[in-house]
Amino acid sequence: MSAVLLVVACLLVPLGTLSTWAKYEIGDTDDYVATMAPLASDPAVRDAVTDAVTDGVTDSVMREVDIGPLRGTVESFVRDAVGSFTGTAAFGTAWNAANRAAHDAVMRALNDDSESEVTIDLAPITEQVKKQLEDDGVPFAGRIPVRHTEVTIMRSQDLGRLRTVFHALQVAGVWVPIAAAVLAVAGVLLAPRRRRALIVLAIGAALAAAALLIAVAISRALTLDDLPPDLSHDAAESVYDALTRTLRTTSWIVVGAGALVALGAWLTGRLRGGPHKGRGEPRDEPSRNRTRTTGQPPSAQPRL
Repeated sequence: MSAVLLVVACLLVPLGTLSTWAKYEIGDTDDYVATMAPLASDPAVRDAVTDAVTDGVTDSVMREVDIGPLRGTVESFVRDAVGSFTGTAAFGTAWNAANRAAHDAVMRALNDDSESEVTIDLAPITEQVKKQLEDDGVPFAGRIPVRHTEVTIMRSQDLGRLRTVFHALQVAGVWVPIAAAVLAVAGVLLAPRRRRALIVLAIGAALAAAALLIAVAISRALTLDDLPPDLSHDAAESVYDALTRTLRTTSWIVVGAGALVALGAWLTGRLRGGPHKGRGEPRDEPSRNRTRTTGQPPSAQPRL
């Protein structure tokens, strides 16, 4: 019975990590925005945003004004302005606002089987760039229309491997790791050799967490290989790594904690065991009535 409980507890370790991640990081808007916020300073993401906004603004200007041979000049001005803007605190604010709006799209991508893309609307960034160009006195800047310019982060079908179990993980939430902890404690307490059971549990949990790390790495490689050529591979790589950072960090913590607990339990057993009585150790003789004599048998009485 103890062995069954320990095995089930170890199997629940990666499932508990996934369910907690799905419910409290991917499913929660504030946590999602906080996860994506550091990408505002990622060079690959900034380059992707610069390219998308530059193309969108340039095309909008071309539709509004016939700039002819000035297209290259205007595009250069816009690209420099956007690149400069992506390094400011205002860009971080606009990026967070765009990600908050994009969270609904991410959830839709996880909850349905459509081919819709997960996108971020760059209109707030375009508006900021327009203002900066106007301040710099760039020709035609005031006539730049602020339209919705979307950059694709990931297609819905790229998340298909996670979508199948996403609902179940969200429903399970924190209950899976709680169940794993209860089963682990019960398995150790019911074991005839508790220290050995604790060592087995720690090693099993560490191996289960390591398996999750391998699965995340394989999923990453498959997802990035399936990207269409028009998407920035580096930007998608940064997004994937940001979304799975907590998952990987938690798994590494479990691996390290499991190794330390197993080593500590093993060393404790070695230190407490001490030397065993056996060969070379004096043994107690059975108590017998002994009579000290001067070489005569015990029954002999001295003669007067």
